[in-house]
Amino acid sequence: MRKWFFPSLAVPLLVIRDPIALWLIYKAWQRGLLPSTPYLGGMVLIGIIGTYMAVLLGHGNIPVAIFGARILLIQIPFLFVVGSLFSRKDVIRMGKITLLISIPMAALIALQFYSPQSAWVNRGLGGDMEGAGFGGALGFFRPPATFSFTNGTTLFFSFAACFILYFWLQPAGSNRFLLIAATTALLIAVPLSISRGLFFQVGVSLVFALIAISRKPKYIGRMLLAGVGGIVLLISVSQMGFFQTATEAFTARFETATDYQQGGVSGVLIDRFLGGLVSALFESTEQPFFGYGLGMGTNVGSMLLAGKRTFMVAEEEWARTVGELGPFLGLAVIFLRLGLIAKIAWACYQKLVKGDLLPWMLLSFGILLVSQGGWAQPTSLGFCVLTGGLLIASLRNSD
Repeated sequence: MRKWFFPSLAVPLLVIRDPIALWLIYKAWQRGLLPSTPYLGGMVLIGIIGTYMAVLLGHGNIPVAIFGARILLIQIPFLFVVGSLFSRKDVIRMGKITLLISIPMAALIALQFYSPQSAWVNRGLGGDMEGAGFGGALGFFRPPATFSFTNGTTLFFSFAACFILYFWLQPAGSNRFLLIAATTALLIAVPLSISRGLFFQVGVSLVFALIAISRKPKYIGRMLLAGVGGIVLLISVSQMGFFQTATEAFTARFETATDYQQGGVSGVLIDRFLGGLVSALFESTEQPFFGYGLGMGTNVGSMLLAGKRTFMVAEEEWARTVGELGPFLGLAVIFLRLGLIAKIAWACYQKLVKGDLLPWMLLSFGILLVSQGGWAQPTSLGFCVLTGGLLIASLRNSD
């Protein structure tokens, strides 16, 4: 909507989810459906304190503070609303719809991959004619799909991979033709995305699937069937010229970026998933006690304060959190996130022991996203809220 159909409304559409989420939070509170949990209460309390501190002792810009506060006061509470209102059947329905959407989404990124940045399909936010693609390899750009930035492609297909693997292990009630088509879409999307993050996340989900198989050997046959089917599909699509070109670009990007990291695959993993987290802890004492102010580390905050999109606080999520809120409140948010995902992860494992794979496979994506996924960027925030809510909903016993 913000790129192709209503580019003039790109700014208001950026926060279109907030009034809807706020209304749903109110209705859930009115009906006594908001859970009483320290994770929700802690986030809201920190959001209120952080807003005052941002205006009084931080950057002093009220709109920026409000934009930053909406994450803790609206979006995170909405995560718990999703967990309260959705049933297990709703989560499975969401998975089936995701499989369905993945097919045209793969076709879209293929079109974006092979089209120039000046093409309509690659148009950026607000009708930006320079294109929404981002640096890739061999002259090709990373496609953003329907999203505002290329991380949306990575997040969507990582989300889809959880359900694809789940339905291969639990095929009852799923459409086999749709599952095969969605699997093909995922296999095509990995090289077309030119995204190491998607490649690694699919690998993480595969590891979770293997752990599930080790707990329940009866799934070995289903996984072997999925593996053989995946190999056949991979061989089939690899014969196509467009797939070979995308694979070459992906391989070039992988090798170049890995060399730059100077640590091989392990270096890439540590930098991407752990580096920002560790550095935030060690550098927390160097920040002002109440930080630079909520919202300063977001794209909107940088536009309002500096007139351009830049990382005014930090690029990594934990470092941004500590930079905005200071070492005390910032670390409190981090520990609340870790505590929440740890509690969810333990519940998911208990479900796995009992033979329920749905929460466990969703955890393969949510464990990193909920703990340290970016909240400053709307797409990443949206996937974090949705995935966290679905994780909680998948743990419910009732249908």
